[in-house]
Amino acid sequence: MNTILNPLYIAVSWVITTIHGLLSPIFGEASGVSWSVAIIGLVVLIRIILIPLFVKQIKSQRALTALQPHLKEIQKKYKDDRQKQSEEMMKLYKEHKTNPLASCFPILAQAPIFFALFTVLNGIGKNPPVAHGVLTQTDAESAAQAKFFGAPISETFLGTSSGTVKIVTVILIAFMSLTTFTTQRQLMVKGMPKMDSSNNMMLQQQKIMLYLFPVIFAVSGVNFPIGVLIYWSTTNLWTWGQQFYVIKRNPTPGSPAYEELQKKRSSKNPSATNENIDGATEGSVIDPEIKGQRQQPNKKKKKKK
Repeated sequence: MNTILNPLYIAVSWVITTIHGLLSPIFGEASGVSWSVAIIGLVVLIRIILIPLFVKQIKSQRALTALQPHLKEIQKKYKDDRQKQSEEMMKLYKEHKTNPLASCFPILAQAPIFFALFTVLNGIGKNPPVAHGVLTQTDAESAAQAKFFGAPISETFLGTSSGTVKIVTVILIAFMSLTTFTTQRQLMVKGMPKMDSSNNMMLQQQKIMLYLFPVIFAVSGVNFPIGVLIYWSTTNLWTWGQQFYVIKRNPTPGSPAYEELQKKRSSKNPSATNENIDGATEGSVIDPEIKGQRQQPNKKKKKKK
């Protein structure tokens, strides 16, 4: 297993040590700031790389929203035949090149990186520290001394008796769970069109994610090193901000955020119209002088010679 994941250990440890090397002259080699910011830098790099996947996720979610009427018809038509109902739904997804699990893609894509970071930091927390990837033994010992608000970044809630470590860990776990919950709720309340909640697979899936993921983070977080909690808290915050931007600037048609944006645009530009008049494009401003019949230019009569 280590042989298979070794490229990931190398990639993760290389990014962390590179950023740490840039910050060490400023904050010091064993500084918690240097190592913590290096982990945050890893998050930023990964999330930038995952932006195309995030765009694909948004497109897939909107395609699923558009398919809801067709899905309801299938559910109604084959309500007594679950197998046929599933087959027809899968056929519909395939025809429109979408996937009901697309909202999980960014999390699944980060899972190998998350596991590699967990292994690297878990090795640092051993006594003596164990280096993985491109980390040297000196790097591992330096990282083992690094502290985040007084708590070593390699410590876990269950692996220590330190009150400081337990407090910092609980705060980070609570932050992870809260950002996961608010991100999902933001999507459901603002970013999704209003749908009938009865027998709606997409809405049911979103509700499961709303409550399940925060619980998973809360339960599993006690086993994670503080460095991993920093990573996941940062990526959750990035997800929240990224989604907030998309919902506000490019909301899904039919969603509450879309209606708010339309009202805002209308209040700012009351003369705008959605009808095409005399070739004007949607949302363009129509000059009041040309709303009616177009005037023909007056032609001057030529004088007879």
